[in-house]
Amino acid sequence: MTSRSTQSGGGRSRAGYTLLELMVVLVLMGIAAALVVPNVQGSESIRLQTAVRAIASDIMYAQSDALAYQARRAVVFDAAANTYWIAEVSSDELDFETDAMYKIDGPDQRFLVDIDRTSGNAAQLVSATFDEDSVLVFDELGGPVAGLDSDSPSAGGNIVLNGDDGTAYRLNVEPYTGRVTVEKLGG
Repeated sequence: MTSRSTQSGGGRSRAGYTLLELMVVLVLMGIAAALVVPNVQGSESIRLQTAVRAIASDIMYAQSDALAYQARRAVVFDAAANTYWIAEVSSDELDFETDAMYKIDGPDQRFLVDIDRTSGNAAQLVSATFDEDSVLVFDELGGPVAGLDSDSPSAGGNIVLNGDDGTAYRLNVEPYTGRVTVEKLGG
């Protein structure tokens, strides 16, 4: 906006804005706020979708890594802690300290994902079920199997995430192929 300056007798100058100029600025700020508020309110949904995409991507990463290195990989879900981690399977038991895969920006450079941190507390891991367990295992050929030391094909499984706004998503992992599909449940 421009500043008004007038000269009155005696060489005094006065600077300021007119009431009309101030009203125009306030109206423009109101319009800008009206455009921004709906976008901020929808951000929780976007953060939930981001968490869903990240989980799907990490599952596909574990599957690809198993195939590339011809070694078993597992994705271990912990609904209570709202986390998951990816492991190199070397025995019939998994230990985070020894089996967690390397990730440069992970805690202690381990492949541990805190869903609260990645989604800004907008996503909650409700369940992860694979062959009556919360561990998804890929064999040396990248196919899902029923357990850490099993050669039987997995029956598949799913992961359910809820958002604060009532929206829920289910990630389905298909048997034999390990293909991940996403289904919106509500919201």
